[in-house]
Amino acid sequence: MKKPIIKSSRLLILLVCLIFLAACSGSTENSKPAEPKTAANSSPAGKIPKAAETAEGMIAQKAGWLMKKHFDEDIEAVKPIDWFKYRNFYDETFKPIMEQEIGHYFEKHKNLTSEEVYNYLVYTLGSGQYERFYKPLTAFTHGFQAPELPTEKTDTVETAETPKQANALILIDASGSMKAEVPGGVKMDLAKAAIQQFAAELTEGTNVSLLVYGHIGTGSDADKAKSCQAIESIFPLAKYEKASFQQATDSFQASGWTPLAGAINKAAELLSAYPSDQYANSVYIVSDGIETCGGDPIAAAKKLQEQSIQAKVHIIGFDVDDPGQKQLKAVAEAGGGEYATVKNKEELETQIIKKWRPSVFEIAGKQGVPAHEYVDKISELTNYKVHLTDLSNYEKSRIANATYFLSNQQLIDDKTKEKVLSIIEKRNRLRNDHFEQIYKMKKQKLEEAKNIIDQKVSDWKDQWEK
Repeated sequence: MKKPIIKSSRLLILLVCLIFLAACSGSTENSKPAEPKTAANSSPAGKIPKAAETAEGMIAQKAGWLMKKHFDEDIEAVKPIDWFKYRNFYDETFKPIMEQEIGHYFEKHKNLTSEEVYNYLVYTLGSGQYERFYKPLTAFTHGFQAPELPTEKTDTVETAETPKQANALILIDASGSMKAEVPGGVKMDLAKAAIQQFAAELTEGTNVSLLVYGHIGTGSDADKAKSCQAIESIFPLAKYEKASFQQATDSFQASGWTPLAGAINKAAELLSAYPSDQYANSVYIVSDGIETCGGDPIAAAKKLQEQSIQAKVHIIGFDVDDPGQKQLKAVAEAGGGEYATVKNKEELETQIIKKWRPSVFEIAGKQGVPAHEYVDKISELTNYKVHLTDLSNYEKSRIANATYFLSNQQLIDDKTKEKVLSIIEKRNRLRNDHFEQIYKMKKQKLEEAKNIIDQKVSDWKDQWEK
C-alpha cells in the first residue's frame, strides 16, 4: 500500500517543479530590458546622403522625407497669387511636425558637424520639385513666326479704322500702409518707379493722368475724414511729359486712409467728357489694401464700366492679404478689367508689363510679333523662373528656421549654427543665380527673335511705301 503513495508523491513534486520553472522562465523573459526605439523615419547620421553642392545636383535632388510625407506638392509650388496658402500651411501644420521630428533626431545625434547638420536638414526639408519647372525653362523656345509678306503689289486697297484716342488714368494708393518694405524696397517708392516707367512707355499720343488718394493726414481716427477726402489729380489728363510727370510723382508720400471708391468716382468724373465711341479709356490702380473710408469700390467700378465712357479698371494688388485680394479682384472684375497681385519689386514690374501694356499697344495693319504673343511668352518664361525662385527661397527658409530651432533648443552650438546658415545662404544664391542666368539667356533669345521679325516687317513696309 505504500508504493502507490510514494509514486503519487513523486508525481506531485515533479509537477510543482515544472510550474516553478515555467514561472521563472516567464519572469526572466519579462525582465529583459526593452529594445531602444528610434524616432520614426529618422536615419543614423552615417546613412544620411551628402547634400548636393552644385546647382544641377540640387535641382535633381529628391524631396526631403518630411516634405514628401506631410507637404502637398501643389501648396509648396503654389502660384505667386496664392502664396498665403504656403505660409499658412507651413506655420499652422508643417512647422510643429518638423520641429518635433528634428528635435527627436538631434537629441540622439549630438556633436554633428555643420555639414552633417545641413545634410540632414536637406534630407528632411529639401524641395524635390525643381525639375518640374526647370525642364520647361531650359527647353523654352519663343515659337514666333514672321507673317506672310507679299513680294508683289496687288490692286487690293487695305483700309483700317481710325484708331481711337487713348486715355490712361493711373490711380496710386498713398495710404499709410504703402510705407512698408517688401523685397526690393519701400512699396511707395517701387510703385512710383513702376508707374513712371509705365507712363513713359505708353503708345505715342496717349493722354495720361495721375491721381493720388489717401496722401493727406495720418492713419489716426482724428485724421480719417480729412484723409478720406484726399483725392487729387496731380498730373491732369494730357500727353506724357517726363519732367512734369516725375515732379508729380515726387510731390506726395504715403500717409493716411484708403478712399478707393472715391478715387474711382473721381476717375469717372474726369473721363465723363470722353465717350467710348471716340476714346479708348482705361483706369489703372496700384493698391496694397481694401477700402477703409466706407465707400463701395465694386459699385464704383461697375458704374464706371457701364457709363458711356466704358473705362476698364485694371488693378495690381501690392503685398495684399487675403481679404484685400478678394475685394480688389472683385473691383477689377466689376470694372471689366484684370487683377494681379505681387509681393516684391520684380513681380510688380513684370505684372505691369503683363497686365497693362498690352491693353494700350493697339497696332493696326501688318505687324511683326503681336504684342499679346510677346507678352504671353514673357509671362510664361517669367512664370518658370518665379516658381523656381520661390521653391528655392522656401527651401532656404525651412532649413534656416530649423537651424534656429535647433540652436534655441541648444541641440547645436552657436558656431555650428552660423556655419549652417552660411551654407544655406550660399546654396540658395547658387540656385537662384543659375535660374536667373538661364532666364536672361532665354529672354535675350526671345527678344532677338522678335526684333528680327519686327525689322523684317518694317523693312517690307518701307519698301512698299516708297
